[in-house]
Formats: sequence, C-alpha cells, structure tokens
Amino acid sequence: MANTTAVYARIDSSLKNRAETILQQLGISPSSAIQMLYSQIVLTRGLPLDLHLPPPAPTAIGSMSRAELDAELQHGLNSLESGKAYTEEEVETVLAKEFGI
Repeated sequence: MANTTAVYARIDSSLKNRAETILQQLGISPSSAIQMLYSQIVLTRGLPLDLHLPPPAPTAIGSMSRAELDAELQHGLNSLESGKAYTEEEVETVLAKEFGI
C-alpha cells in the first residue's frame, strides 16, 4: 500500500455538501478529488484553475441616475463623432464574451 497521509481543511459546510453531491454523481470520492487536485498542482506546477473575476453584470438603465445615463449617452455620442462604431456582430461577440449573453 502507498504511503499516505491525511489532509485536513475547514470549509463551509454548504459548499462541501454541494461539491460532494456533484462528486457523487461523477462517481468520485472526496479523497480522490483531492488526490486529483494535488496531482494536477504537481504536474502544472501551479493551481490548475482559471482564476479570474466574474464578468461584470451589464448596467441596467433603470438603476442609473439621470446624470449617469446622460454621461453614458454622451460617451456614446462622442464615440460616434470620433468615427468609432461597431457592427452588430462585434457587439454580439463582446456581449457574449463579457456577459455570457
């Protein structure tokens, strides 16, 4: 048998339960998942995660003050006057990438 050691960690119980439900559906024990994580840390020489902040939510016009709305509209007009415009496809690509919509 391999030489093993215990790893102890304190995590939020709700997070633990939700993660273990998913692991169970995948047929993976929590110990196996931790073993996989540690193996990937060694193989990649870092965390095998894509760590980034979630995309910002689009600003709802209804939550903006009149001054904020005027500033955004002016920003749009300034862009148009400077010749900066986007095609429908470019706008859809940016919305999909930044906001997942």
